[in-house]
Amino acid sequence: MHYTTDVGRVVVLGLGNVLVGDDAFGPWVVRTLEARYALDPATECVEGTPGNDLVPHLMGADAVIVIDTVSSAGHPGDLKLYRRAGMFRRPPPPRVNPHEPGFQEALFTLDLLGLAPRELLLVGVVPASVRTGVGMTDAVTAAVDRAVEEVVLELDRLGCPPTPRPDAPAPDAWWESGLAAVG
Repeated sequence: MHYTTDVGRVVVLGLGNVLVGDDAFGPWVVRTLEARYALDPATECVEGTPGNDLVPHLMGADAVIVIDTVSSAGHPGDLKLYRRAGMFRRPPPPRVNPHEPGFQEALFTLDLLGLAPRELLLVGVVPASVRTGVGMTDAVTAAVDRAVEEVVLELDRLGCPPTPRPDAPAPDAWWESGLAAVG
């Protein structure tokens, strides 16, 4: 496979459960990015809750950009950017259910295998509500555009700049439009 980036394969990983309020942030950002930009062929987007083992999604990636909610000091909607060193200051938190992806655990596994990405950025948002239900809070919804900008800046830095779509469609948020039509 031929890659056009300076670093090789880039994975943009939008983690979150779209049926749990602000936890839909990662998928929203990925869907918005894909709607507004044509991505370099070396850039792969994955969104949602891809299961409890993220290793297959990250293996072989030279760079990973993760978008997710984060437990951090700040106000709902605040963006937090973390590089690899900032993510490993504390041990991974215990997983409270088997469906929760273990991002730090996946990175530890890839480190042990010698297959960890060289470049890593976490674009996190402080959530206001992670209760079951469709729809993000206003504060977190307002952070989506800023998060997309951070992802675009990182893709530019990595040498795989996305191309703006002149007539970008609205993001495909099937979880909101589909459920609204049913309810």
